Amino acid sequence: MEKIVVNFQPMDKSVKVRPGTTVLRAAREAKVPISTRCGGKAGCLMCKILLEPDQAAALTSPTEAERRKLGYQIEQGYRLACQAKICGQGVVRVPEDPLKAAIRKQLEQQQDDSLW
Repeated sequence: MEKIVVNFQPMDKSVKVRPGTTVLRAAREAKVPISTRCGGKAGCLMCKILLEPDQAAALTSPTEAERRKLGYQIEQGYRLACQAKICGQGVVRVPEDPLKAAIRKQLEQQQDDSLW
């Protein structure tokens, strides 16, 4: 069985995996950090990823668990890395962790304040 290349952005890391591999497993193989607490059961919603509209064919259709948990966000391109399986070559965008984003914004604000 031929392996498929998946690229993770903004890290710009790629990995070759077998079709049917979850995005979460592929990310771990590529050493791309994606947080999760539920062990891949679609319970914690921490492993959200984003697909550009032209990349939707790279993953299997959303599972019932994803539809129930994400709702309208699926139409915006969000998926759960623990549920979405790779079926074609594509690019997966990993959103910034909310806690890291808050810390980054605080640090940027402090740097801006110290310039004057």
